[in-house]
Amino acid sequence: MKNNFPKAHILAAGSLSLTVTIALLLSPSSDVEANRTSIPLQIDGKNPTEIHSTQTELTTAEIVSNIEQHSGTQRSQVDSTHSATTIPPASWDSFQVKNGDTLSTLFKKAGFNDRVMYKVIAGHKSNKKLASIYPGETLSFSKDDNGELNSIKLQRSRLESFVLSAQDDGKFTSETVTLKPDVQLAYAEGRIDSSLFLAGQKAGLKQSMIMELANIFGWDIDFILDIRNGDSFSLIYEELFIDGEKINNGKIIAATFTNQGNELKAVLYKDKKGVQNYFTPDGHSMRKAFLRTPIDFARISSHFNLRRKHPVLHTIRAHKGTDYAAGRGTPIKATGDGKVVHAGRKGGYGKAVVIQHGQKFSTLYAHMSKYAKGVKSGSRVKQGQIIGYVGSTGLASGPHLHYEFKVNGVQKNSIKVKLPHATPVHKNEMPEFKKQTELYLSQLETFSQSFRLAAK
Repeated sequence: MKNNFPKAHILAAGSLSLTVTIALLLSPSSDVEANRTSIPLQIDGKNPTEIHSTQTELTTAEIVSNIEQHSGTQRSQVDSTHSATTIPPASWDSFQVKNGDTLSTLFKKAGFNDRVMYKVIAGHKSNKKLASIYPGETLSFSKDDNGELNSIKLQRSRLESFVLSAQDDGKFTSETVTLKPDVQLAYAEGRIDSSLFLAGQKAGLKQSMIMELANIFGWDIDFILDIRNGDSFSLIYEELFIDGEKINNGKIIAATFTNQGNELKAVLYKDKKGVQNYFTPDGHSMRKAFLRTPIDFARISSHFNLRRKHPVLHTIRAHKGTDYAAGRGTPIKATGDGKVVHAGRKGGYGKAVVIQHGQKFSTLYAHMSKYAKGVKSGSRVKQGQIIGYVGSTGLASGPHLHYEFKVNGVQKNSIKVKLPHATPVHKNEMPEFKKQTELYLSQLETFSQSFRLAAK
């Protein structure tokens, strides 16, 4: 049995955009083993009273019994960052924002002219937020008994709305209403026999959650080169509910990924400043100073090779970088925080960006079709920020990204170079870190053991 990804999968990942790739890879497969279960989250330390399990023969009672032996759970409270403005009972005229809609056209649909619109916006400087509307949002209007505009509500999402209300002086005031949803923990696991996306789908995970899982472990695992048949994962993540209805998934709380027999663990920790990041169980950051790859799930078309024959010049010419084959327009990410020292044409590199990361490291991204907005010489970029898009400018035989990683000005093989770590948990915070994370790691292990027992 070959240990590498199937050739067809790699070719698809490299030649199609991420969306099309995922669509192709998410076809059902009976060869992928996966399980999923969800539990209520509590803060009082009590054991969960209700557990829903699918795709497993383990009974609810057995799972509860296992959890009671190891740990309790937590439960969040539902609240709001702002108290909702009280709107007098009235009928609402609601309009879903579509492409091409403007605030003016929506006011006219509701029966109000531009004069009324300007009056609303002029009420307070914060009211200008109403002008920032996007397709998919809902704008609602409420009238009083005289047919005058009484209230406006811009529903940005299930959790956030922007409400404006008329005051006695005729001016409108506004407030942002943010709901905090009920949170339940969900557990999922899977074994990879074809691809991470197939295994994630069979485990009941959405595309965004699979991407988040890959991002957490992406500093240690190259999900194109390193994945093998038989690799496995398990995770606990949040499910968000409003009035008993699930509206979305939240963050991954804790996860394991076994790659070629090597088990990696990650757990979410919120520090004293309120910043959340993923760490190993002993407090080392999962986040390295650099991402391993600048493009998600792209195929390497040419490795670092000092004796490579150039595809355009047809001469032996050192290839001091890594080429990623991807569709034109595929986003390119900065692999580390830094300062853009070049953004423009650069000889055979075509449109290129060079980023300096402190004194020791620099990275180069070449053959771009265009640069991302705001990326120019002198600008600062963050790790994971989109800096440009794949193209074929310069000496390129087709759309791809040429990526170079330099240490003290010398090109290194970006696939093999040892990446420096980000800052670990400070020793003064270790007691709080342990308090927060040991419960989640214990729950993850408990569920994993329960499903292993059920599979026997």
